Amino acid sequence: MAGGAAKYRHLSRSSSHRQALLRNLVTSLIKHESITTTWAKAKEAQRLAEKVITLGKKNTEASKRRALEIFYTPHELLPKLFGNLRERYADRPGGYTRVLRTEPHTKDKAASAILELVDGPRDMRFSLTARALVRQRARGMETLNELTAMNVRKVTRFRKNGIEDLEQEVKRQESFGEKQEEKQHRDSSEKD
Repeated sequence: MAGGAAKYRHLSRSSSHRQALLRNLVTSLIKHESITTTWAKAKEAQRLAEKVITLGKKNTEASKRRALEIFYTPHELLPKLFGNLRERYADRPGGYTRVLRTEPHTKDKAASAILELVDGPRDMRFSLTARALVRQRARGMETLNELTAMNVRKVTRFRKNGIEDLEQEVKRQESFGEKQEEKQHRDSSEKD
């Protein structure tokens, strides 16, 4: 290719090894809805995952055959892709996945990340927003700060029953926090 660099990350692998790696990451992502890997791998797998979910939204015979080629365990994942995930992302115009940076690996200090499906049961931003709401309510703050208000809009925008789900998560986090405080109080009284 004359005059320019390649338009994707090579990941220090041959073409076939790279494709196998990405297929494996996307298979794991659809199966578990959240995976931890290096940041570069997550960004490349995100591209393929977005295309696979778009195939699921099309729901044609050709898209089913194409998805069959990508997954390593297609017979257990195709019903999920063309059923649950298609319904979840029916109104969303794109952006089905999210990459969150995490602490680097301990041994080689490689940049790590979490690749997750948004609006799912393991949505990290959803639970972090609920935790922020719990903290603000515990401090007695009536109005949300700008960042929290933006995150509330983002996590509830395309989620069915988004506000109700967020309130349930806030209540769950509040009860979990109370249990943690009781445990700490018990542990400190036992030491005395």
